[in-house]
Amino acid sequence: MGVLDEDAFAAVFRENPDEAMTMLVEMSSATDERLRSTARALARRLVLELARRGVARGRGIGKLRPRPAETGGELDLDASLPALADAAAAKRVPRADELVARHWSRPELALCVVVDTSGSMTGARLTAAALTAAACAWRAPGEHAVVAFARKAEVIRPLRSARSRADVVEAVLQLRGHGVTALASALRAAQDQLASSRAARKVVVLLSDCRATDEEDPVPAARRCAELVVLAPDEDCEQAEQFARQAGARWRPLTGAAAAPEALSALLDPGQ
Repeated sequence: MGVLDEDAFAAVFRENPDEAMTMLVEMSSATDERLRSTARALARRLVLELARRGVARGRGIGKLRPRPAETGGELDLDASLPALADAAAAKRVPRADELVARHWSRPELALCVVVDTSGSMTGARLTAAALTAAACAWRAPGEHAVVAFARKAEVIRPLRSARSRADVVEAVLQLRGHGVTALASALRAAQDQLASSRAARKVVVLLSDCRATDEEDPVPAARRCAELVVLAPDEDCEQAEQFARQAGARWRPLTGAAAAPEALSALLDPGQ
């Protein structure tokens, strides 16, 4: 009791990462406190590493870009040094159009992950949700949010937050399934999270079979999303395919939890 053989686990992971991760996530809720703690720590580490491998980096961060100082911004002393030296030699004040300023460009991408917890949150589905949340954190580090929902939406991570990737992964792995699938209200919660973003793209990433069980049609809310992509379990994806078609969204079936980061990248970059 209380022992996790990491060498044996590594061997299973090399052969079948989905099976290994599912087993590990299920062990993270074990009654034995020592085993639970060890499994959770290893699950967090592996989720973050697997997510990092499967995504493109740096697309969600604003960059400092040069522009003429007369248009505003922060003075770039290095780039402006020749003009400053020339003006000093001529004993005159440099003109604004001779100087160079820097400004932060807006981020390219903001993401909000929406995790359906209305059904059975098994080890495989929890792993897929945690990997997707972590992949979004790597993909859009400046602006990413995580929302879980059943009857009501719960914001696990707001769009701008100091909460670490590891803490978010831990919170997702502790989600439990219950209740009604209020898909429309969850999509509105995601839009609320993205509303303040200055990013060029604002994308809602929905993990769900898209089978709404409340009385509200989710399609109008989905159509109001600036961009919507859907990851659905491959064993139960017919409703998700129909929903995506009606909403004008892109979707992919998840063939396994470990495939989530690459599936996310394929949805976000369909032409690559």
